[in-house]
Amino acid sequence: MAVRRVVPNIQSEAAQESREFYGLLGFEEVMNHGWIMTLASPSSPAAQISVMTSDKSAPVTPDMSIEVDDVDAAYAVMQASDAEIVHPLQDEEWGVRRFFVRDPSGRVVNVLGHH
Repeated sequence: MAVRRVVPNIQSEAAQESREFYGLLGFEEVMNHGWIMTLASPSSPAAQISVMTSDKSAPVTPDMSIEVDDVDAAYAVMQASDAEIVHPLQDEEWGVRRFFVRDPSGRVVNVLGHH
């Protein structure tokens, strides 16, 4: 299993203001589903920040997202480790397969893969 990218998720109702603020640092909007917007660096596209009001299908808003090449393997590893699964593995309508897990510091991590 390989990590493809790590994206901090900022929970906020100020999406437009955040887009403008991070735009000052060179970030541009690359995705916007209404409830989540992702900003990326044009010169380094894997450098990203997501701003979200709340998660569309999960009971909590994740603190970060980690994209992996095999989300099913990641899920199996986390289950075997007895980590707390906060949101079960599922396919989402926006083209990702994902689950949420709580890290040792209490942060919620969205582990995902695109399909």
